[in-house]
Amino acid sequence: QVQLVESGGGLVQPGGSLRLSCAPSTTIFGFYVMGWYRQGPGKEREMVASVLPSGHANYVDVVKGRFTISRDNVNHLYLQMNSLKPEDTAVYYCNYRSGSQNYWGQGTQVTVSS
Repeated sequence: QVQLVESGGGLVQPGGSLRLSCAPSTTIFGFYVMGWYRQGPGKEREMVASVLPSGHANYVDVVKGRFTISRDNVNHLYLQMNSLKPEDTAVYYCNYRSGSQNYWGQGTQVTVSS
C-alpha cells in the first residue's frame, strides 16, 4: 500500500514562508493529479492547489499569488507558501489521484502566529 509522507510544516510568523513536501513511500508509476488540501480548526477540508500531469496548476482564490504548487519527475509534490497569514493555519494534506487510485498523506501542521 502506497503511503504519502509530508514534511515541512511548522510555526511561522505572519508574512513568513514555508515549503511543504510530499513523497510516496515507494516508487509509483503513472500519471497522477496531485493536490494540497487543508483543514483549519472547526472547518471542513478544502482544496488549496492542484497540478495536472501536464503541469497546469489551479489555486483557491485566497492563496493565489502567495502559494505555488509544483511537482517533479519522480512524483514528488511541493507547496511553496509565502506571505503567510494567520488564516492559513491548518493541517495540510497531500493527495494523489489516478483512476481508482487515491492516496492521502497523514497531514502536517502549519501554524501562522506571532
